Amino acid sequence: MGDELQGSGRDIIGAWAKRCYFAGRAVMDSTLRPYDLGSVQWYVLHQLVNDGPTMQRDLVRLLGIERATMTGLVATLVRKGLVAQEPDRVDQRQRLLRITAAGEALWRTLPDLSFIRSAAFDGIDDTDIATAVRVLRIATERLENTAHKGTKS
Repeated sequence: MGDELQGSGRDIIGAWAKRCYFAGRAVMDSTLRPYDLGSVQWYVLHQLVNDGPTMQRDLVRLLGIERATMTGLVATLVRKGLVAQEPDRVDQRQRLLRITAAGEALWRTLPDLSFIRSAAFDGIDDTDIATAVRVLRIATERLENTAHKGTKS
């Protein structure tokens, strides 16, 4: 196992969190490649399949990506025929996204990606996972609050 990231505690936790995220995303992307989908496209389809039509601006917030990135992503999914984009009835500037029949058909053929979570976390004690989640949640909230304060200045 690659232990080239060395250090302890506060000096290294962010690096390991980032490395874990990128490793999981790499497995996800390689699994989805035969279906001509990327991981973020999968998350959009997942949202639309599981929660129904969703405002594009809400997906920007849910996925934590830039609005311009979402615009290009949605354009690709629309071009592939997987997602339909329509103006919101109340505010014509906003876009509502819906899964298409072709998107639903593709979704049913996609592999179950829960093996990624299993590969990463099976065999790790639940209390260790709970501690990691708690620490990362608190750190994330603190950083988001710090960033938010910085935009008010």
